[in-house]
Amino acid sequence: MPLLRATVRRVLMAVPLLFVISVLSFVLVSLTPGDTAQAILGTQATQEQYEALRSSLGLDLPLYEQYWRWLSHAVTGDLGSSLFSGETVTNAILTRLPVTLSLMFGALLVSLVAGVALGVFSAVRGGVLGRLVDGIALVGFALPGFWVGAMLIVVFAVALRWLPPTGYVDFAESPQDWLRSLVLPVFALALSGIAALAKQTRESMLDVLNSEYIRMARANGVKYRSIVFVNALKNASVRVVTILGLQAVALLGGTVVVENVFALPGLGSLAVNSTAQHDLPVIQGIVVYFTILVVVINLLVDLAYTWLNPKVRTS
Repeated sequence: MPLLRATVRRVLMAVPLLFVISVLSFVLVSLTPGDTAQAILGTQATQEQYEALRSSLGLDLPLYEQYWRWLSHAVTGDLGSSLFSGETVTNAILTRLPVTLSLMFGALLVSLVAGVALGVFSAVRGGVLGRLVDGIALVGFALPGFWVGAMLIVVFAVALRWLPPTGYVDFAESPQDWLRSLVLPVFALALSGIAALAKQTRESMLDVLNSEYIRMARANGVKYRSIVFVNALKNASVRVVTILGLQAVALLGGTVVVENVFALPGLGSLAVNSTAQHDLPVIQGIVVYFTILVVVINLLVDLAYTWLNPKVRTS
């Protein structure tokens, strides 16, 4: 029951958050250079045609009135239509959402498995593995995702021809080609996550393994493997969950860059194109969906804390 109340509280707190972020995004996009009507008509249109299109799109209204018109429809679930294609914003987002979610979940899975494995074994073995984790962390934090993606394309797609350089294949069309199209962008996204999780897991494991109750467990004859994977790893998992939650939120921004590098038809590439065209309804819709994803991620992290440590109570 307390968990249910905390969950409802988190959901209710998301409402003002959505409002504030939608206002900020609306204002910031309106301040960027460019004009939607001019982009649609091109340079050959007359001033009369330009003014007529601005009026039909509602772009001649004050900014606060434009926002109010969008908000009054958004609260009913209608996010409007693209000013360029006429496609509904909801349909435009939902057709691209699976691409972005595939990238995010793939990168999180790779980061979790590789990062935790490296962190645990480096904490247990030490020596060379410890220095290797430090090296991976340094490289992972220093290299930007777009550079890593470009290098992966050069090596594995152009030179070795093992994987496709760009594009996305739907899972329903070919599961094998779907997986091959995600390998390079997922690894480009996951590198920083692997570095962060490996570093934090190693430090957390070392803290737990050097604690008094672990030494008592070893003195009482408890198997070392059980100590590592049951006692130490469980206690270290709270920090791992924290880093994983932060990584999931960071991936929302990372997908914007990586999707454009690998020409993937996800929300990131849609956001870039819509911003360049001043397509406000699409941008606002993407902001709403991204904010909802952040709220869901934070809620899952809170639930994971409670599951890993029943003494934790969300406030």
